[in-house]
This record gives sequence, structure tokens and C-alpha cells, in this order.
Amino acid sequence: MIFILSLMLAAFTSGVGVNQTTPKAVAPGGSPQQGQPLGPADKPAARNEDPTWVKKHLELLERAKRGNIDLYFEGDSITRRWEGEVRHKTNWDQNFGGWKAASFGAGGDRTQNVLYRIENGELDGLNPKVIVLLIGTNNLGFVPVEGSDAPLVDDISKGIKACLNALRQKAPKARILLIGITPRNTNGTTALIPTINQINSRIAKFADGKTIKYLNLNDKLADKDGKVYDGMTEDGLHFTNKGYQVWADAMKPILIEWLGPPSQ
Repeated sequence: MIFILSLMLAAFTSGVGVNQTTPKAVAPGGSPQQGQPLGPADKPAARNEDPTWVKKHLELLERAKRGNIDLYFEGDSITRRWEGEVRHKTNWDQNFGGWKAASFGAGGDRTQNVLYRIENGELDGLNPKVIVLLIGTNNLGFVPVEGSDAPLVDDISKGIKACLNALRQKAPKARILLIGITPRNTNGTTALIPTINQINSRIAKFADGKTIKYLNLNDKLADKDGKVYDGMTEDGLHFTNKGYQVWADAMKPILIEWLGPPSQ
């Protein structure tokens, strides 16, 4: 199995890489992670230059093949860590163990990467009843590349819309819970909060209240200026168990409505 995985990894990483265009600028608050700009936020892109990401994609393809998922979480490291890291796994199990839940988050992902993963097998044949989507914070460090006429808010909003469309195409019967981009205080600043608020105002309009619902957690995670409350995050972005519980508590009434009570 290890040998086969190694061959798959080598084959995958030898493919076409991501867009190598230099970004025009970096948004206030600094780049969210090291990496290459990926082009417009509504166009799929792999991160083939990152072996860890490629390995994660392959693992998630294998998880998708096993099926048996009613509650499907999609996103970046905020989503990934909830189920994927030991210090948060108990909280995940306590909140979602009664449903057939799985996390398909990948650390460092932007909308382009989620689009790529959705369109390349990670949702194929699963038909979950509910999908939870939280994505966009990692797009904030890059102004759209040359060739794009969309400013940052438009670009990221279009990327999130594209993710919703891709999820709908792959899982047409699923209901989708769209989570607003959560507060970002990395580098000790709230400089990105106005941009986050603008994006969230845009994406809230994507919800129809029936097949897609929008949920904003930010007034429970941060004050009116966007400064996160003590104990909610580990680093101004990634949640502690206390922060994850805020997220879970906000979702549960909707999940119970859509999935029924969790099994005991």
C-alpha cells in the first residue's frame, strides 16, 4: 500500500503546477501562508508543488471511496483540524459522532484548491445529505493576478460561489450550510476584518434559505471591531475547542432540522 501511494504521489506531483504569475500586491495583515498565486478565485487549481497537499488529496480520495457520509465538511485548515488533530478530535466526536460525518478540509486551501478537489473525485458518488462549507480566508493575502479585472472582494466572492456551484453539481440533492469567513487577527491586527465583512455580505446573498443556508459566527467569536475574544482561537485564526464549540452550537439547530437528531 505504501509503495502504491508513493507511486501515485510521484505521478500526481509530476503533473501541471499552479499558476506562477506574480501577485500585484499583498492585502493588509500579511499573506496567510507561503505559496504561489493561483489565478482567479473561481478557477480550479492544484497545489502540486506541495507534497503534503498532494498526499492529503490522495487520502481524501480514498476516504471518499469508502462512502457512508451524510454530513460532509469542506474547507481549509480550520475545517481539517477539527476532525484531523488529536486535541480537537474529542470535541468533533462529541458534536458529530451521532451523524455520519467526515471532514474534507485541507490545510492552506483557497477557493481554487477546493474547486480542484471537488472537481477531481473527492465528492464523487457520495451524495451526502448536508454539506458544510467554510472557505476564503486563505485567499485574503493575494490580490487577483494580472489578467483578472475583479478586485479582492469580488474575486473571493466569485470563488465561493464557484465552490457552491461545484458542490451542487456533484451532490445535487444535498443541502448546503455556507459559513461566513471567520475573524482573522493574525499578525496581531484586525486590518482584514472590513474585507471579511464585505465578502460575507456578498456571500450571504447566495443562500435561498432552503437548499442553501448562510450562517455567520463572527459576533460570537469576536467583538464589534473584529477582535477575537480570549480563548476562541489559538493564533488569531484557528479555533480552540471553545471556538469549535461555538461553531457546533450555531450549526446544530440547522443540522437537526436537516438530518434529524443524532443517533445515541
